[in-house]
Amino acid sequence: MSTRGFCLGTNPWSRWPTLPWLRVFLGLGLILGLQTASSTAFYLPGLAPVNFCEVNGETKYCQSSIELYVNRLDSVESVLPYEYNTFDFCHDFKKKSPSENLGQVLFGERITSSPYEFSFNKTETCVKVCKKSYDSAKEDQKKKLDFLKKGMQLNYQHHWIIDNMPVIWCRDINGGNKYCTTGFPIGCFVTPSGVSSDACIMHPEFNKNNTYYLFNHVDITITYHSENEVDWYVSKLVSARLEPKSYKHVDENHLTCNGTPMEIPGDNTDKLNIIYTYSVKFEENKQIRWSSRWDYILESMSHTSIQWFSILNSFVVVLFLTAMVAVIILRTLHKDIIRYNQEDIQKDYGWKLVHGDVFRPPRHGMLLSILLGQGTQVLIMTFITLFLACLGFLSPANRGALMTCSVVLWVLMGASAGYVSAKVYRSFRGLKWKTNFLLTALLCPGLDIFFLGNVMDYILIVTWNLKKLLIQLIYCIFEKKFFTIFNALCVRCYLMVVLIWISLMITDVEHFSIYLLCVFGKILFYYSLVICIYSLAISFFFFKNILAILKLCISI
Repeated sequence: MSTRGFCLGTNPWSRWPTLPWLRVFLGLGLILGLQTASSTAFYLPGLAPVNFCEVNGETKYCQSSIELYVNRLDSVESVLPYEYNTFDFCHDFKKKSPSENLGQVLFGERITSSPYEFSFNKTETCVKVCKKSYDSAKEDQKKKLDFLKKGMQLNYQHHWIIDNMPVIWCRDINGGNKYCTTGFPIGCFVTPSGVSSDACIMHPEFNKNNTYYLFNHVDITITYHSENEVDWYVSKLVSARLEPKSYKHVDENHLTCNGTPMEIPGDNTDKLNIIYTYSVKFEENKQIRWSSRWDYILESMSHTSIQWFSILNSFVVVLFLTAMVAVIILRTLHKDIIRYNQEDIQKDYGWKLVHGDVFRPPRHGMLLSILLGQGTQVLIMTFITLFLACLGFLSPANRGALMTCSVVLWVLMGASAGYVSAKVYRSFRGLKWKTNFLLTALLCPGLDIFFLGNVMDYILIVTWNLKKLLIQLIYCIFEKKFFTIFNALCVRCYLMVVLIWISLMITDVEHFSIYLLCVFGKILFYYSLVICIYSLAISFFFFKNILAILKLCISI
């Protein structure tokens, strides 16, 4: 007599299945994954340098144009970062934004092109970028200006990039030292009571109550290192720093970049014009080479220095506590063993009462095996990631490489999670092996995504509003992030296949159709989820356009 899935009187863990065609299916999935990943391959251990030369000496081996890219704006006073195009700054929509890998998307980077463009070794002074005009009588312009004020009030920071290198802003602090950061503020705000905040403290001329001061000018200094390449000279950029300034330009045809700061009153004014400008100069540095340019950036920022004393202090405290606990346990065990060896004592007490409990299966063996498998997966992923980072494969020059490597390793280490979970569950003589490998693949990642997603959605809806949230969703899907999300879900499905294959190798299967149903069911579920989100975004997109048309008709 038999039951569904197992035969009574047999050990369900005794035989390994021989399923060569499943391995063929797994191999095809791996080949497809490698083909999709080949388009985002990068040179290890870093990126190839870019050679620069002057305009009159430009060849196919070097270029003269230097592009400046902008990243998202963030603030320590707000949890929401914004893309550069969200604010009413100077934009260049003709240029194509660089593609981002999975790690950059997960880190929240949104790198786009900017209208700032320089020629190598060409000094420029007070160059106009664009002009923005605001009229309080027009609702759309009033909203843009109010949003810009809100950004200055919350101290939102720019993050600019030149030659795949962050542009740093250094300012003097107490003791004659310099404090450098990779971001600089939009502006600053003086409260109605006359209290200066953030960058306004460093500028004594920013002293008018209830006034915003916008940094509409930047002085950029680019440092390069020249090298002799066989029969021509090329240069490589080794640092880029800037100094934000605030100037109220009166005549856009005769810009001088001096005078009074750009003031924006707290109360709405009738009309306001803002002209954005920049100055750039080049300096040669013979000490810093391109291969060590990140050392200069990291050393110039004080918060990146390693706190060796704190690390040593923590290490000593951990060793002391470990030794103290070990001594206490050894003394307790030594006393119990001496008592056990005495023949006149028959009563069980101490460690003897619980010595047999280690052979008893736990009450929640399923959950314990799943958590052990997930812990093994994360532990191996962490060690491999740290090892690759120590070798220099995950350098800061490879933007998003750290997160991409972590995610890929987490996916690949799903095999170890399935193996450890099934092995431990087998030692408990558990029979629900289907539930075991399914929960190993879904429980911890599913809970993380569910709780984090709900918490983030709640924060966005409460602190922002639902309308802007839906617009962000539409932009995310229609721009280019849809395919990134799609690829991430495909990788997640491939993890399911790996885990099921490991479970097949260590378990006995009499109804393999259940496995195939689980595999294709999960793949169908994720693809359906992506299609539903895509359809939902399209619906909101057309609904928004219909509302705009109706509003226009009503106004007419």
